[in-house]
Amino acid sequence: MEPGKGEITLLLAKWRDGEPSAFDELMPLVYPHLREVAAAYVRRERTPDALQATALVHELYLRLLAQKKAVGEDRRHFYTFAAKVMRMILIDHARENQAQKRGGGCLHVPLSDDLPWVEVGSPELLDLNQALNELNALDAEKGQLVELRYFLGCTAEETALLMGTSKATVDRELKFVKSWLYRRVRLGVLDKALIP
Repeated sequence: MEPGKGEITLLLAKWRDGEPSAFDELMPLVYPHLREVAAAYVRRERTPDALQATALVHELYLRLLAQKKAVGEDRRHFYTFAAKVMRMILIDHARENQAQKRGGGCLHVPLSDDLPWVEVGSPELLDLNQALNELNALDAEKGQLVELRYFLGCTAEETALLMGTSKATVDRELKFVKSWLYRRVRLGVLDKALIP
C-alpha cells in the first residue's frame, strides 16, 4: 500500500506536535495511493466535465493543509479522514453538477463495482452521503469500513489491516452494510431526523 507503516504514524505525530515540515514529508509517502484512488474514480466518470484525478488529490491536499495539525493518530485515522474528505469533494462536485445540469443527458457511471446503484455525479451519490452520515451516527466503525473500501479504494485486505481486524470480518460487515445502504438509497428509507 505504501512505505513503512510506522513512518506515516511518526510523521503524523510530528505534524500534530506542530512540526510543519512533517506534513511536507508525509504527502509524498501517501500521494501515490491517494492519486491511484482518485484515478479510479475518474476512470469511472465519463462526462467531459469530470473532476480530474490530479484535481481531486490537489483539493484533498489543500483541505488537509488547512487542518494546520495532524488529522489522526496513525495511518488508519489518516486514511479514514482522507476518505471522508475525498467523499466530501465528490459530493460537492455532484451537487455542483446537479445544480448546473439537473440530470440532462449525462452518462451514468457506478461509483464502485460493489455499489453499482450509486453513480458518480448522480442524486444517488447525495443520498449515499446522507445514508453514510446516518450509518456513522449508528456505528462509526461500519462507516469507516465503507469509506476505506469504497471511497479510498483499499482492498478488503488493506481495509482489514487498517481496521485491525480480519478480512473475513471486513467481508461479512461490508455485505451487511451494502444491503443496508442499498435499502436506504434505492428504497428511499433515509431518516431525515438523524441528519442535522
